[in-house]
Amino acid sequence: MRSIYSALLANILIALTKFIAGALTNSSSMIAEGIHSTVDTVNQLLLLYGIKQSKKPADQSRPFGYGKDLYFWSFMVSVLIFGLGGGLSIYQGILHIVHAEPLGDPTWNYVVLGASFVFESASLLVAIKEFNAAREGVPFWKAIVRSKDPIKLPGII
Repeated sequence: MRSIYSALLANILIALTKFIAGALTNSSSMIAEGIHSTVDTVNQLLLLYGIKQSKKPADQSRPFGYGKDLYFWSFMVSVLIFGLGGGLSIYQGILHIVHAEPLGDPTWNYVVLGASFVFESASLLVAIKEFNAAREGVPFWKAIVRSKDPIKLPGII
């Protein structure tokens, strides 16, 4: 769970960085990037919701439990990534072709890239640390190949 929360925090910080840069430079493409990072943040929240739902015990209406809810919400995340993210990218691309603007000072773009690199690197380090703890001595690549559950690593132990 720590890796999911670290990715969520990284996406929030990246979105804020992009929105601030977009506001300071009046760059519609940076605002679009901020929206993209916000979609990534919503995706993380949906995954957390799916994890919470999948842990609910079986009841009368769902005698086999809620375990498959995680896969449903993971599917919803993929739909959002490709549908909303792709749709916004196409829209912004057409908008920039129709209303082209001259290139401004790229300094803020480098600031956003640097900050994003720091945030994503920190999130990656947390994920690798959690993955290494979960694989319990199984070789790295073998653990990746064997893992099927987005949360746990079944079949490794």
